[in-house]
Amino acid sequence: QVQLVESGGGLVQAGGSLRLSCAASVRTFSNLNMGWFRQAPGKEREFVAGIDWSFSTYYADSVKGRFTISRDSAKSTVYLQMNSLKPEDAAVYYCAVPGGSTWRVGDMGHWGKGTLVTVSS
Repeated sequence: QVQLVESGGGLVQAGGSLRLSCAASVRTFSNLNMGWFRQAPGKEREFVAGIDWSFSTYYADSVKGRFTISRDSAKSTVYLQMNSLKPEDAAVYYCAVPGGSTWRVGDMGHWGKGTLVTVSS
């Protein structure tokens, strides 16, 4: 069983930065692919960024060049550094572990409870 706990959300002005963390309680963290997703009010949950066990990274087009995903195997934690935040980045951000081979929302096997990011214009 995998438990995921996100932290680091908050209120930030447009153009500002935040770093989200997701701590995973699992022995095999280094073998896991990890992803960040977000869901804004009235919208579907969407993929933001992913990092696989080999540290390869994947990004949604909307965040490329602004967000960076990273992982620390010693801490069993994945991070999402968010820079140049825009009002449209405001959402609840979720950490997830894929149960399959894609980054589709429906393929995620485990979810955290999320952390709220609010961006003021």
